[in-house]
Amino acid sequence: MAGLIAGIIGGIVAGSISGSHVAVSGPAAGLTVIVLDSISSLGGFQLFLGAVVAAGLIQLLLGVLRAGVLGYYFPHSVIKGMLTAIGLILILKQIPHALGYDKDHIGDMAFEQLDDHNTFTEIYYAFIYNSPGAIPIVLIGLLILILFEKPRIKSHKIFGVIPGPLWAVIAGIVINETYRFWNPDWQLGGDHLVSIPVLSNLSELPSLLTFPDFSLIGDYSFWLVAFTVAIIASIETLLSVEAGDKLDPQKRNTPASRELVAQGTGNFLSGLIGGLPLTVVIVRTTANISSGSRTKMSAIFHGFLLLILVLTIPNVLNKIPLSCLAAVLFLVGYKLANPAIFINEYKKGFDQFLPFILTVIAILFTDLLIGIGIGMIVGLFFVIKTNFQRSLVVTEMNGNYLLKLQKDVSFLNKAPLMKQLSTIPAGSFVILNATKARFIDHDIQELLHDFIETAPSRDIEIVIEGFSKNVKQKV
Repeated sequence: MAGLIAGIIGGIVAGSISGSHVAVSGPAAGLTVIVLDSISSLGGFQLFLGAVVAAGLIQLLLGVLRAGVLGYYFPHSVIKGMLTAIGLILILKQIPHALGYDKDHIGDMAFEQLDDHNTFTEIYYAFIYNSPGAIPIVLIGLLILILFEKPRIKSHKIFGVIPGPLWAVIAGIVINETYRFWNPDWQLGGDHLVSIPVLSNLSELPSLLTFPDFSLIGDYSFWLVAFTVAIIASIETLLSVEAGDKLDPQKRNTPASRELVAQGTGNFLSGLIGGLPLTVVIVRTTANISSGSRTKMSAIFHGFLLLILVLTIPNVLNKIPLSCLAAVLFLVGYKLANPAIFINEYKKGFDQFLPFILTVIAILFTDLLIGIGIGMIVGLFFVIKTNFQRSLVVTEMNGNYLLKLQKDVSFLNKAPLMKQLSTIPAGSFVILNATKARFIDHDIQELLHDFIETAPSRDIEIVIEGFSKNVKQKV
């Protein structure tokens, strides 16, 4: 119920305030471990809800202070790697559900799981302890989804009215219900089906809500959890928004700081009525875009639909097999991790491909935030390396040398500059040009000064261009 509340608030509240046209907010799989650890450390779910309310206020403040601008500094290769990794994880995580082995919940994204299994061992056990009835459901669901990718079906005046994923879900319910008539052993129940609370009447609604406890507000542990949730949720939101903008067919840009305000408001309200912390969720966003979303009304309407359906037809929703949802997520995963993406990134060069592929591997074997961190470090290395190489350019023609200092020349360039200067033979003509240099480190100035002082003894003629007056005096 806490997850459903977060989904409803994420759609209606965060969706309304957000400046994104395609992003969908809700409970984030990446926060699962943090949520469990926080409930344990604080001593209860209601105390944790108090920290979620505080986390929402912190996010609101970050948004007002324009901290969302940090989201614009994630490298393209890392964002692409994140999307591809999520696609692979979706495919791998749905294999057990497709085989009817549903020991792990369908939204889990982490490599290491709470039952001491991991992504790959879960697949191994799924082949051993499978449920035969799940397999026809997932295969027929996939067939329906593939057919609905065809333009002729999409544009059909009857079939095109209802999207492919909904047809797959309807087919899954029908197939599972028919098992009881000809092969009851195949019928799926219990953990193999969606499970949400059922209300006998609306007067029971307040019983599904849980309210926060602020008794630990003066305690260090309370604020540690609040800041942890706020920072992690903000980072995941900024990453997912950036990724969603790249997937948006119209390539619209989301105001990042406004998104933090939207998420902060959502988390504040979610915590007040018993919901989990929420973020922009890239899987939901991708599904939204794949279904043809054009404006944020789809995200808002999905929040209202969640509320209406949970209150009106929970018994019908609880008949949905997880295996037919696996079919839907298989297709979403394939679109994110299409083999052509690996080929395109490889063609861009090693400095783009290595951060991309390492981000994919790191997220696959750890979790989203650790993988992104590793990808960022590798990406930053290549940025530094590129700037490092472009800071010094030496051109030689017939004994004449042009040494150009470009952009920022730091102490990191000292060793290659010493090597370049040492190779200039006696009797040469050298132009030292710093027209495009914005900054020249003191160590570089000293090195050039020493080279100029010793040049006459080697019969080297030097012309200095583009140095500022102060630097020129030192050189």
